Amino acid sequence: MVVPFVLLILSLGAAVASVFLWGPVASAPLLLALICAVGALFLLVLAPRRSRPRWIVVDGSNVMHWNDETPALETVGRVVEALQGRGYAPVVWFDANVGYRVGQRYMGPRPLANALGLPERQVFVAPKGTPADPLLLRGSDRLKARVVTNDRFRDWVEDHPQVQEPGFLVRGHVRGGAVRLELAE
Repeated sequence: MVVPFVLLILSLGAAVASVFLWGPVASAPLLLALICAVGALFLLVLAPRRSRPRWIVVDGSNVMHWNDETPALETVGRVVEALQGRGYAPVVWFDANVGYRVGQRYMGPRPLANALGLPERQVFVAPKGTPADPLLLRGSDRLKARVVTNDRFRDWVEDHPQVQEPGFLVRGHVRGGAVRLELAE
């Protein structure tokens, strides 16, 4: 959006400069400047407006248990896909022990993001010894986003009273591969 605007200003400036230098005649620089100005105006008018992402925070450590109480990244992946299908941009938070819950080793944001098909910047792992809950709630505050979880965050109500607001916490489950979310649009 900025580039077409700058191009328009430069083109109009070149057209004005051409008129001052050669007068109001159809000179090559004037025609070129006007063609560029029309092109820039066309880009400005028809350029798709980039909307702000509809962020939603996913409590990955909770969601990974939604399918038969068995921790699995595939479960989180299904929920992420369902959210993306509804136009949301999910940000997923995990406790530090996620790698040991779904595998045999520590897993950081990069392997988790790869497993979930998300950019690394949308996947977070709480530092060892730090619960992810207050971090993901702070993140949801910054993004002005709801949280997908079945947790009620009772330990964090005092610092994050929004957890008690209707619709802030999006509950759900996965059964037979089908994702069900209580997501009022």
